[in-house]
Amino acid sequence: MTAPLPTPRLHGASNFRDLGGYRNQEGRTVRSGRVFRSDHLAELTASDVATLRQLGVRRALDFRGVAERAAQGYDWPELDSVSLPVEPTVVQAIQDLLLAGQEVTPSHVVVLMCQTYRDFVRHNAEGFAAFFAHLLEHPGPLVFHCTAGKDRTGFAAALLLSALEVDSATILHDYLLTNARYRRPMHPNSGVSDEALAILWRVQPEFLQAAFTEITEQSGGMHAYLKDRLGVGTAERARLAEWYLVD
Repeated sequence: MTAPLPTPRLHGASNFRDLGGYRNQEGRTVRSGRVFRSDHLAELTASDVATLRQLGVRRALDFRGVAERAAQGYDWPELDSVSLPVEPTVVQAIQDLLLAGQEVTPSHVVVLMCQTYRDFVRHNAEGFAAFFAHLLEHPGPLVFHCTAGKDRTGFAAALLLSALEVDSATILHDYLLTNARYRRPMHPNSGVSDEALAILWRVQPEFLQAAFTEITEQSGGMHAYLKDRLGVGTAERARLAEWYLVD
């Protein structure tokens, strides 16, 4: 596993980083400067937007749900934003527990997060298929993101790296980098303990593994899932390799 090249830090997005630089199982390297992952872009500064321009990023693929986009929208003239909504469920589930008078424990959050990742596979294939369609149609530099850049974005990154034949240990490494990069928002009156919030705003290997287990149970393996559910078969994976890998 080679490390990605250093990505310029953005002031208004803490989890912005290049997905390139990783070595795949065939000895090829994911091309740097082509695909970036991030948390939401609504708080970018003028210098951040200039940085994206310098990187050649002209397109943003946004996995946030409708209400999330409305609450924290952005309209940068330099950036074509494409909505690929994967509606969030875990926050509503936590609110339902609180309304029922139940304490939200760390174990509750772990269960809910694992369920969220299984639901990505069960119910959100359309959004992730559209993600790959854009990658195949627009190979120029782009950024994809959700709110925190950790769950929907983390799963999408794992799918792309899998399609590029990157090994599972490297995929997990990239996924867990969120814990070192993301600055979580403060919710002092949320009614949820700090211990539970610490799990909610971070990632754990169990979360991603829940999605991979669901993929195996549902489709028999990653390649079959990519082909049958996301429209990314052998020809599409070859095209992705042509555009996003270097020798």
